Amino acid sequence: MSIEILTEKCTGCGACARVCPGSLIKTGERGVFIERPERCWGCASCLKECPAEAILLYLGADIGGLGGRMSVRREGTRLRWRVEKPDGTARTITTDAKQSNRY
Repeated sequence: MSIEILTEKCTGCGACARVCPGSLIKTGERGVFIERPERCWGCASCLKECPAEAILLYLGADIGGLGGRMSVRREGTRLRWRVEKPDGTARTITTDAKQSNRY
């Protein structure tokens, strides 16, 4: 599992780094980056906090994602989760932001 930070969209606010439970996201001279991406467990905390929608979560074949990518857009109290498959097709799922961590 790993994330991709889209540097062209990133504003450098550091919100992602503050919420990463593994302290893997760093800010520095080269902007925001993930240190040791192989240690990312895919919790999606950074995606939900990024106001610029600059972070994507890679959905590997090992979890049924087949190389797709997921992004999140916050709209008030709603989160819009977009899953884009490698073939270009996509699906959006809307959830209540307060309920997004319920298991």
